[in-house]
Amino acid sequence: MGLETSKDPFLTRVKQSEKDTFMQKSVAKAQDAQWDKREAARKELGHWQDWRNLGEQIRQHVIKYLPDYLEEFADNVEKRGGHVYFAKKDTDAVNYITNLAKEKHVQRVVKSKSMVTTEIDLDKALLKIPGMNLMETDLAEFILQEDDWDEPTHIVFPTLHKNRDQIREVFQKLGYEGDNDPTHMARFAREYLRRDFLQADMGITGCNFAIADSGLINLVTNEGNADLTMAIPKTQVVVMGMERLVPSLKEAEVLDNMLSRSAVGQKLTSYCSFSGEQVAGESDGPEDLHVVILDNGRSNALGTPFESVLQCIRCGACLNVCPIYRHIGGHGYGSIYPGPIGAVLSPVLDGYEKFGDLPFASSLCGACTETCPVKIPLHRLLIKHREVMMDKLKTDKAFNKAIMKGIGMGTGDPALFQMAMEFDHSATLPFVSKKPTSVENLYNHEGHITHAPSMAKGWTDVRDAPRPPKHTENFRRWYKDHEAQKGETTDGE
Repeated sequence: MGLETSKDPFLTRVKQSEKDTFMQKSVAKAQDAQWDKREAARKELGHWQDWRNLGEQIRQHVIKYLPDYLEEFADNVEKRGGHVYFAKKDTDAVNYITNLAKEKHVQRVVKSKSMVTTEIDLDKALLKIPGMNLMETDLAEFILQEDDWDEPTHIVFPTLHKNRDQIREVFQKLGYEGDNDPTHMARFAREYLRRDFLQADMGITGCNFAIADSGLINLVTNEGNADLTMAIPKTQVVVMGMERLVPSLKEAEVLDNMLSRSAVGQKLTSYCSFSGEQVAGESDGPEDLHVVILDNGRSNALGTPFESVLQCIRCGACLNVCPIYRHIGGHGYGSIYPGPIGAVLSPVLDGYEKFGDLPFASSLCGACTETCPVKIPLHRLLIKHREVMMDKLKTDKAFNKAIMKGIGMGTGDPALFQMAMEFDHSATLPFVSKKPTSVENLYNHEGHITHAPSMAKGWTDVRDAPRPPKHTENFRRWYKDHEAQKGETTDGE
């Protein structure tokens, strides 16, 4: 799949998403439910703004001293008997892991949920190895895999766009004969996946946080599949973004607490694990541990105004408050990282040519910045992306500039503005159509502008733009007459 999930233009993806009414209702329901759970969990913790300040300080400190913590972490992994590989590009990481699988004659791989392995399209590369069997063991990722590798739609809830009947149809292909009860389907998936765990030669996981002073890998999960992926196969591969570090267990405890409350509204997830190379005398854990540390464009942010995006802990809270994500879902973004964080991160990782539309897919309401547990200024970074594209890359077109200049002159000159007010009603007639009056829209007697030209078209295509009233009926005339009537009443008294 890779970072880019669709070759379709942005507006095409948006139109496709708008037709998926189930997805929109599902996203809306999930956002509302997560709001209640998230805010309750944060309130229970107490002093949430202080926790946010602390989380921001931890993440900024790590980014500032990133080379030092990477070196410390790698040294400690190797001291414990593990191996570390630094991958500059996605192809470097993929080649290292596929070569390792071939060298060890791996035939069965189990994977726990990992955005970064999806980012580098690892599954597709491993499945090209003759005789290879690969299984995504996270329930949602398992469903997507068995549904012909469908795209995820959320960082935390990848199958948010599917209903129970669709999932049942996927499971029926695997021999499931039960109803659409989620409990029954989950039991089927658990039994189906168990044999893959027991037969696996290699386990692959992501990494929530890497502990620099011990070389341990911290995973935060709810299903237990990641623990089995780490514990049973003899070879474990951890794939992590280079920024996913904390200095010690003390900082990991803080961020795990904040991650769980922000991602799923829980005090702590069901499993919070710390793993490494198997210790002598233990019966579980990998005998051979490989940690692949991935750059893949992350260093593009270092030393730039976008550096703070590397603070992200992948909680998905920004998606759960975003009105644009609520409207178009994850697939509309065309990136495995959707929502506000994806709109900031994707252009950093792979440029404006592929993802230049995403910074404009925002209302700039600032809800994402307000909810972020590590205080990434997401809406300001979206504005910065726009500034870069407009000013430095000169992506704005002269025609649009001329229109905006003309609007500025017209609204800035009292005489021209007054003239526009006198003729706006008649001038908009060619662009108006009637709509039935409804409770949602009581002021429809003059019709609505539904097919405005040029830049205004983007507004009228998706929003109601009432036709301006006649000059003799507009607010200014009403206010003038109203004040005159007040004056007459006062004089009469």
